[in-house]
Amino acid sequence: MSHVISKHQKIKFRIWLFAALVASLVCLSGATLKPNIVLIYADDLGYGDVTCYGAQPGLTPNIDRLAEHGLRFTDAHSPSATCTPSRFAMLTGIYAWRERGTGIARGDAPAIIKPGTPTLASELKKAGYRNGVVGKWHLGLGPEGGPDWNGKIAPGPLEIGFDYAFLIPATGDRVPCVYVENHRVVNLDPEDPIQVSFGKKVGDEPTGAERPDLLKMKFHHGHNRTIINGISRIGYMAGGESARWTDEDMADDITNKAVEFIDRNHRVPFFLFFSLHDIHVPRVPHPRFVGQSGMGPRGDAISQTDWCVGEIMDALDKHGLTEDTLVIFASDNGPVLNDGYYDDAVERIGDHRPAGPFRGGKYSKFEAGTRTPFITHWPNRIEPGVSNALVCQIDLMASLTELTGIQPEPAAGPDSENILNALLGDSCHGRQTLVEHAFGLSLRDGHWKYIEPSGGAAKSGSTQIELGNMKEPQLYRLDIDPGETKNLAEKYPEQLQLMKSQLQSIREAGKI
Repeated sequence: MSHVISKHQKIKFRIWLFAALVASLVCLSGATLKPNIVLIYADDLGYGDVTCYGAQPGLTPNIDRLAEHGLRFTDAHSPSATCTPSRFAMLTGIYAWRERGTGIARGDAPAIIKPGTPTLASELKKAGYRNGVVGKWHLGLGPEGGPDWNGKIAPGPLEIGFDYAFLIPATGDRVPCVYVENHRVVNLDPEDPIQVSFGKKVGDEPTGAERPDLLKMKFHHGHNRTIINGISRIGYMAGGESARWTDEDMADDITNKAVEFIDRNHRVPFFLFFSLHDIHVPRVPHPRFVGQSGMGPRGDAISQTDWCVGEIMDALDKHGLTEDTLVIFASDNGPVLNDGYYDDAVERIGDHRPAGPFRGGKYSKFEAGTRTPFITHWPNRIEPGVSNALVCQIDLMASLTELTGIQPEPAAGPDSENILNALLGDSCHGRQTLVEHAFGLSLRDGHWKYIEPSGGAAKSGSTQIELGNMKEPQLYRLDIDPGETKNLAEKYPEQLQLMKSQLQSIREAGKI
C-alpha cells in the first residue's frame, strides 16, 4: 500500500487543521469571555403596568421589545413588597427579614450593607467586571449616625464592590434632594452647606404644611415638610441650593449617566445596575411625556420608564454589544396608586389594572406585593419565549456567579439559589419554595401559598391596598386561584401544617 499523500489530500488536511484551530480558539474565547450584565430596576412598577403583561397597547414599546426577543417570566418576584429590603436582598442574596435595619430607610440612614459583606457587585468584580450603579440607591450612606453631606460620603456603593456610583441617595420624596457621585454631593457650593433633619425643622424654608399655596403638587399624607421644586417632601432640608435636582429632569439625568458608563466601559466586561426612580412618587415626568399615556402623571411616568429602557438599548446597539449583553428588567415591588400626593393616579386609572390578575400591591402579603415584571434578554444565548418558572431577584447572586465562573465566598448569598438554567430558558423549573416578605412572611411551595396569621389593618388607610393581614392562617392554590380569593386552610389542614413547618424551618435554619 502506498503511503504517498497527494497534493489534494495535503490541501484538505491543512483546511481541516485550520478549521480545528479556529474552533479551538472559539471554544477558548467562549470559556473566558463574559457577557456584559445590565440590570434595569424599575420602582413600584406592577405586574400589569407593562403592555406585554396586559397593559394598554403602546404604553411600553421598548420593554415589550425586550420581551419579544427575550424571556418573559410570569411567576417572578422581588424579594420584598417594599423598596429598601428588596434592594438589600437582591444585592446580598440574604433575605432582608433576617437582618435588622433593612426596613424602608430614611433619607439620612447610614450604609445598610456594611463593607466586607459579599454582594453581587463584589462577586462579579472577581471575574474582572467593571461595576456601576446609577439611580435610586435607598440603602443608606455613610457611617453610623448618617452621612456628612458636606464632605466625603462613605461607606457606600464603592465600598461594597462598585467602581462608579451616581445616586439618588434615597427616594425623590425624601430629603436631601441632591445627587451623590461616588463620594460627594454633585455641584455642592461649600459656602452653602446642606442641613438635613427628620426630626425638628432646620433652616427657614417653608413647608407644605405651612404654605400649601406654594405647591405645584398637593400632598395627601406624610409629605408635608420642606418644599423643594414646588413639592413638599418627607423630612427637612436647608442649604445646598446649587446641588438640588429638578424632578422633571431626573430621568434624563440618571439615564445620561448610565449611558456614559456604558460608553466608558464598552471595551471591558461590565455590570450596570441602572436603578430607575419612576414610577415612585413624586411622579413628575418631563414635559415631553406629559399627557402621553392618558392616565395622568403615573401613566406618563411609565412611558418615561420605557424611554429610559430604550436609551440603554440604543447605547448597547451603538457599541455593538446588544447580542452579547444579558439585560435583566425587573421591579423592586408591586404597584401603588395614592402614595402620598394628589396626582390623579386613582382618578385617571380607567380600565388599567396595575397588579394584573393579582391581589394586593406594594406593602401587601398578597401576590401583587412581590410578583412583578421580569424579563431576561440575551440574543446570543436566550431563545425568545415565556417562562412560568418560580424565580426571585434574590437568586441573581448565585445564578450570575455561576454564569461568570466565579467561586463565591462560603458566606456569600446564603438565601440565593442557582436558577441560571431557568433565567436562560434552559429549564422550565426555578425555585420550589420562596419566602415572600411584606410586613410579615408568606411561603410559596410550587402553586401553594401560605400566609402567616397576623393582626393589623386589612387595608392601608392611605393606599387602600389589601395588606393580607388576617388573624387566621391563609392557604391558596395560585394555579386555580391567582387572585387569592378562596382560603383553603380549613379544607387542607395537612398542607397548611406542612407549609407552616416549612416556613418555621427556613426561619430557624438561617437559610433555605
